[in-house]
Amino acid sequence: MPHERSRKPGKVAHIVSARFPYRLFLFVFLGWTFDFYDLVLLGFLKDAVAKDLHLTHSAEAWMLGVALGSSGIGGIVAGVLADRIGRRSMLASTVLIYSFGSLVCGLAPTLTWFLVGRAIVGLGVGGEWAIGHSLLAEAVEPRVRGRASAALQAGEPVGVALAALSGFLLMPMFGWRAVLLGSSTSALLAVFVRRTLHLTDAPQTRAPLLAELRKARIGSRMVRAWLLGVFKLGTYWTCYTWLPSFLLHEMHQGVGKSFAWILSAQLGQLAGMLTFGAASDRFGRRPAFTAYSLVTASAIAALAFGWETLSAHPPAFWAVMLTLGLGSGCTAGFGALLAELFPTQVRTAAMGTTYNLARAVQLGAPILVSYAVDAHGLTGGLCVPLGLALATASWVWVLPETRGIELPSLAQ
Repeated sequence: MPHERSRKPGKVAHIVSARFPYRLFLFVFLGWTFDFYDLVLLGFLKDAVAKDLHLTHSAEAWMLGVALGSSGIGGIVAGVLADRIGRRSMLASTVLIYSFGSLVCGLAPTLTWFLVGRAIVGLGVGGEWAIGHSLLAEAVEPRVRGRASAALQAGEPVGVALAALSGFLLMPMFGWRAVLLGSSTSALLAVFVRRTLHLTDAPQTRAPLLAELRKARIGSRMVRAWLLGVFKLGTYWTCYTWLPSFLLHEMHQGVGKSFAWILSAQLGQLAGMLTFGAASDRFGRRPAFTAYSLVTASAIAALAFGWETLSAHPPAFWAVMLTLGLGSGCTAGFGALLAELFPTQVRTAAMGTTYNLARAVQLGAPILVSYAVDAHGLTGGLCVPLGLALATASWVWVLPETRGIELPSLAQ
């Protein structure tokens, strides 16, 4: 198998295969797909869970947000441990953790135990993303890094589609507990990675010095990248967390149509992610983020201010939902962008901390939308993700352009 080795001053030599690492990609893709499936599944089950556990409207919002909050802690801890004790071990462990969380939720007799299970799901979910993306970014050539990262992130709409299938079709037949217990079987992936996939598990030889991190401006980059994550992930979660309920109750679409609309948005997002990778590799990370975020904003604006008209014209509704999904594809840019911003010695920890603290802030996303809906109705609720999409389109320009660079390293 041909390889190319790069040695430049201030860089750690990475051995990059000329062939795409399909086995590695398959595992991290499946791990991320079921990771995201577990995270969003509650959005499709929450009405049934709330009814059985006798929850108030505000309790529902906290039930949706707790996993997002704990994912920040999971991302920090798993990222640091992955850099210190080895990424293969932590990758398998994160799958086991979020699977166990789903098991606890499925068996929970009370709201308290359900929240404990959701917090455990968040801890595992938080660690999965950065480890998988950092491994893949280091294994592929710089010229295709954006496309590889986007293809991996495409597990997100696949996970949402599976969650929609479970929520709209399986849950009415078997109940929400059976669906959650079934989702815990993703723990089998951890067994698979330990037995069949040979990943490097070598930890970093030493912890980087504070002076080295300061010189590389790690703190500044983390803050700027974190705010980008807050805006972009906020756009996603303030929109998609409540979209199933909006479709069913405010837009009166019915279960069949609601399921179809959600799937159309996920098909659009899958296309958006795959095209975003190609666009970011060709035109740059920043232009691609801006263009796709503006597409998202246009679709949300159409829903916010014209949903009654759209409801009466299904072809137009289809077009808007597909456009919403297409623009949401810029979420696929974070893996490559963050890998290119942070040096090898702290890459997994920095990526996990940045991305998952941005996701942890989304603890407040359903609560914020709930208040906006109470105050201004459906239009008010959708104006929250609209504003965040516009913020994403502009804020990305405070970060450096990293398209096609070799992955950085601290000077050794």
